[in-house]
Amino acid sequence: MKKIWKFFWSNFELFFWVGALIALFFLEPVGEHFSLCPLKNMGIEHCPGCGLGHSVHYALHFQFNRSIMQHPLGLLAIVLLFSRIYQLIKNIFKTNYYEYKPFTTHSGR
Repeated sequence: MKKIWKFFWSNFELFFWVGALIALFFLEPVGEHFSLCPLKNMGIEHCPGCGLGHSVHYALHFQFNRSIMQHPLGLLAIVLLFSRIYQLIKNIFKTNYYEYKPFTTHSGR
């Protein structure tokens, strides 16, 4: 059990991004819902990031026109997230130890 926790905490960023993409895939962007946007929670109607989560949701469902209409950078966000997830998975297979290593690159090994 201790090794599982070490593995989880040493790869927390990977689990976080995969969990975020799964949540965005299944959460429905239609209607009123809770927002994590601090500007919206303060009563400000528009912020530069508004619609990014909706855009990612639509892009994950291959509705690219709706995705671009919600936020033009949603597709770029997905590319960056999948790229980061790929890097993190590649780092797991490069190393065979489970020590805590935040934001490290394994260059030179």
